[in-house]
Amino acid sequence: MPRSLVLKLERDGPLSFAEKEVALGLPEHIRHVPARGDIISDGGSSDALSLITEGFACRYKLLDDGRRQILAFLVPGDFCDLRSLLLHQMDAAVAALSHCQIASIPHQRLFDAMEKHTRLALALWRETMFDAAISQQWLINVGRRSAYARLAHLLCEVWFRLQTVQHAHDRFFDFPVTQTDLADALGLSVVHVNRTLQHLRADGLLTFRASVVTVLDWPRLREAGQFDPAYLRHRVSTLEPSQDGKSHR
Repeated sequence: MPRSLVLKLERDGPLSFAEKEVALGLPEHIRHVPARGDIISDGGSSDALSLITEGFACRYKLLDDGRRQILAFLVPGDFCDLRSLLLHQMDAAVAALSHCQIASIPHQRLFDAMEKHTRLALALWRETMFDAAISQQWLINVGRRSAYARLAHLLCEVWFRLQTVQHAHDRFFDFPVTQTDLADALGLSVVHVNRTLQHLRADGLLTFRASVVTVLDWPRLREAGQFDPAYLRHRVSTLEPSQDGKSHR
């Protein structure tokens, strides 16, 4: 059941019991995709949306020479292909980074739900705006921030997005990506990513071992990434990892 979707849709206010029941009943079936398997192919089309209920994925584009640009990291509660609801054909591929559980939601079932529940439709519309805001920050990352700031900003963003769907554990979170994945997302070489991770670790900001990121100094990590979570509908003062194992609210 897409509980993570309900948590995301309630960022700007609670849904009614009926609206939650509708959201939870949207999936037609569940499928499983192994790590590194494609969830959606570039140029593909479907009459159903793919919603991540468990696992991590990425949206990516392959260039003619085989190089890959990762356009987004996707976490539980994220649609892989919400744009296909109106545009039908995908212009990028989506791959699982870990084992993923995918809920399939028929387009028509979602259209029917939005027609009957206006607030649900508005909440989904807001999701497209959040996606656009994240893409804008990624563009700034690749275009103007240093490697150090790029990586710090990305890790801050992932923590906040996971916290929204209750998948962050105060100062640490699972992030099953390789250094190659990070390089393809940040527009850096793998060597540069490795050096930047070592720099962040040497500065006492974080550790990244066995796909787990542990934030050692949240204020300094946030400062290093020039990170303001307002674009994610969060304020820094409302919730952030603490130094004592308790989240500050």
